[in-house]
Amino acid sequence: MSISSSSILAELNISVWTANKLDKRITNDVLIANGATHLDAGQFRKNLMSGTTIRKDIADFAASCRLWHNTTTLPWADRGARLLPTSLFLDYKTEINKRKMRFDHMVEHFLREYPKLQAQAQQHLGALYNPDDYPSAEEVVSKFGFRMVFTPLPEAGDFRLDVAQEDLESLRSQYEASLNSRLAEAMQSQWDKLHDLLSRMSEKLVEPEGEDKRRWHDTFITNAHELCSMLGHLNVAGDPKLDEAKRKLEHAMHGVDIDDIKEDIDVREDVKAKLDKILSDYSW
Repeated sequence: MSISSSSILAELNISVWTANKLDKRITNDVLIANGATHLDAGQFRKNLMSGTTIRKDIADFAASCRLWHNTTTLPWADRGARLLPTSLFLDYKTEINKRKMRFDHMVEHFLREYPKLQAQAQQHLGALYNPDDYPSAEEVVSKFGFRMVFTPLPEAGDFRLDVAQEDLESLRSQYEASLNSRLAEAMQSQWDKLHDLLSRMSEKLVEPEGEDKRRWHDTFITNAHELCSMLGHLNVAGDPKLDEAKRKLEHAMHGVDIDDIKEDIDVREDVKAKLDKILSDYSW
């Protein structure tokens, strides 16, 4: 199956009002008071929502959505569309729709509370408060956005251009080279994720000196299972070595629970040996 038929491009764009404003008067006062001779020495920016949390909650949720998007997809275009395996499309679409709905509800709540939030910010800003700094509710709503765009990945030979055959072949060759390069980078990102997880797990399993004890959390186990599950989808190139490494990690963690890790040094040593073997088996 070609990459064009097994994947699509997914682009997530989320915008959140920053709610900060450059205060030129305070900036100038600070520069003069400190003997600065040029305006680029520094700036003072006001937090227009000082003392409130609703806008920050939206920004934090937007950041979590971007992180989830990046975890579920593969890098493709610089800071743009990412590669989404079609095997994940339905689950992805269901989840992103839920997240968009939550984002929209959070923005609606923020807009309802906007006059009250401005009044609260006035109390916290003191003499820094200036009502002219605040855009209208209509202007504010335009600064929030949550947009998801799906586009097909063109086949290398899908060029319908009225150009000479020689030029058409050159374009196809360039596109195929670019496609292969991006695919290689996308797959390397999955190797990097796997290497990072294995290294952190192995390091965690090193027995501490003295009477110090490690703190163990369920994520030590669940992170490994979740990555193996995602690699089953994100190995869009069908890399047999990556699939092999995934299966070795699954084998290393099979039947192991966090209580075993906490209480049994033999289990810890056995798991660490298996993880270290995976690390030594491949050229990362």
